Amino acid sequence: MNSTAKKTLKGHVGFSNFPDQVHRKSIKKGFNFTIMVVGEASIGKSTLINTLFETKIFPDKDDTTVSEIAKGVEITTMSADIQENNVKLKLTVVDTPGFGNSINNDNSWAPIIENIDSRFDSFLAQENRLIHSKIQDNRIDALIYFIKPTGHSLRQIDIEFLKRLHQKVNLIPIISKADTLTAEELKAFKQRILADINLHNIQIFRPTTVELYDDPETIADNKEILSKIPFAVIGSQQLVELPNSNGKKVRARKYPWGIIQVDDPKSNDFSYLRKMLIHSHTEELREVTNSVLYEEYRTQTLLSMGHVQDNSVFREYNPSQILEEERKLHDIKMQKMEAEMNAVFQQKVIEKESKLKQSEEELYARHKEMKLSLEKQRQALEDKKKQVESSARPITPMDKKQKKGLFNLS
Repeated sequence: MNSTAKKTLKGHVGFSNFPDQVHRKSIKKGFNFTIMVVGEASIGKSTLINTLFETKIFPDKDDTTVSEIAKGVEITTMSADIQENNVKLKLTVVDTPGFGNSINNDNSWAPIIENIDSRFDSFLAQENRLIHSKIQDNRIDALIYFIKPTGHSLRQIDIEFLKRLHQKVNLIPIISKADTLTAEELKAFKQRILADINLHNIQIFRPTTVELYDDPETIADNKEILSKIPFAVIGSQQLVELPNSNGKKVRARKYPWGIIQVDDPKSNDFSYLRKMLIHSHTEELREVTNSVLYEEYRTQTLLSMGHVQDNSVFREYNPSQILEEERKLHDIKMQKMEAEMNAVFQQKVIEKESKLKQSEEELYARHKEMKLSLEKQRQALEDKKKQVESSARPITPMDKKQKKGLFNLS
């Protein structure tokens, strides 16, 4: 049986530089990140994405609500190469215009599920090729689902969509245009949304904390992010000059009564969404997509194709372990034989009891029959006795005198 010994080095070896090597390799190679946005028309999808990355990912467009209603759900893709501090990111944003805009929204999620599955299929086909060096990963790393700020609870279309997608992609539900609700209304709305999510066992992405490796500041940040889910956000690409700030401009939405800053955590959760999505948990989103969601899809797909994995191939040869497994198999076999013998014994006992019961019933029936026969015979004898007694001639007084005189010689 293999054992691992933990050793403390007394000198410098050098493998502690592995993270630096990985960092340099990652900087050189760059990163891919794919986001899908789903929500009804004019709910603020393009504005939010452009605000998140501070660049115009979505081009300016006219009101297309009427055409989206006519066409139904479509899938459109936009890509951009972004660079920040020598770190290259190939960002892909997948939009779903037309979702939820039809009169009949039954199966409006079908094109979206088909698109996600097709991306998994493409990656699986590339994995099965002989050369892996040119694999292109276009799997969806995160899906931002826009919830209308109704203030009530999740609508039926929201619940059905989240139920059908939560095992295929990292779901990040957000409340769009949060400035249309008061702070009290947002708090109650969030509680009702989470209640619906828990009621229907919907899995949404939640940042994980590893207390062994994460520092207290990271742990505190994760707890704060978790407390804000679902994120209530506003987006704006407009720069507004703050009053009494010597010309300082911020991204904000301007109203007659004042302004709401996009990055102000006191007014909305945009900064928490951006921190989770871009700053701190981007790699976790990619890892969950690859190791959990895609692996589950890959397993089910291969099983449906008739592939069965022999797990014994991946086990090391260990004689003691093999003997232990054989002993366990022998014990299981003996337990099975004992159970079968007990079952046979119980069956024999049941059959014997059944035969005894049947014999007892037969004896009782014969006893009853004999008793009835004897009763009939007794009754017949009684009847004959009465018949004989009634047919005998009675003795008269004259007969008595004659009988007396017959023997009287005097």
